[in-house]
Amino acid sequence: MSERPSFQNALERLEAIVRDLERNDVDLDRALALFEQGVRELRDARALLEDAELRVRKVVEEADGTLGLRDADV
Repeated sequence: MSERPSFQNALERLEAIVRDLERNDVDLDRALALFEQGVRELRDARALLEDAELRVRKVVEEADGTLGLRDADV
C-alpha cells in the first residue's frame, strides 16, 4: 500500500506542471498531458484539504477540556 502524498508535495508537483506549461517550447500533446496531470494533482490536493478539515472538525478542544465537534474556521 503506497503512502498518501503530503499537501506540500502536491503543491510542488502542481507548481512544476505550471512551470512546464509556461515554457514556450511545449508542444500541444505534451501540454495536454501536463494539463491532465495537473487536474489529477489538483483533485488529490483538494482531497487532502478536505481530509484535514474533517480532522480539525473532529478534534476541537472545548474551553472546559472536553473534546467536541465544531465547524472549523478555515
